[in-house]
Amino acid sequence: MMRSGQRGFTLLEMLVALTIFSIAGLALVRLQAVSARTSVDLRTRTLAQVVARNLMVERLTDPAAPALGTSEGTAENAGAQWRWAQQVEEGDEGRLVVITLRVDGGPGQSPAVLTFGRAK
Repeated sequence: MMRSGQRGFTLLEMLVALTIFSIAGLALVRLQAVSARTSVDLRTRTLAQVVARNLMVERLTDPAAPALGTSEGTAENAGAQWRWAQQVEEGDEGRLVVITLRVDGGPGQSPAVLTFGRAK
């Protein structure tokens, strides 16, 4: 007869415990990978917004209002080239222009979009 102090886990109990711990470990590794990818995506999105705001400040401080219509270009920021598109429309019965700037963050990223108005 075995004493209670000599009892141990059965092989089946050990296999079940190891399976549970390995599943939990894999979930943590996957969570870390998703977190790292999200961090890179947020950095890219933030830089695209910074580029859009810089372009907005250029448009607001330029003495002449931009021409009506669409235009495209690139801007350099943080060592990267950022593609932007601009749509300029007339607003408020011709007294101001409404400018929509769109800066592409790259494949799989939503663009940074800013819409603002300025006097003609």
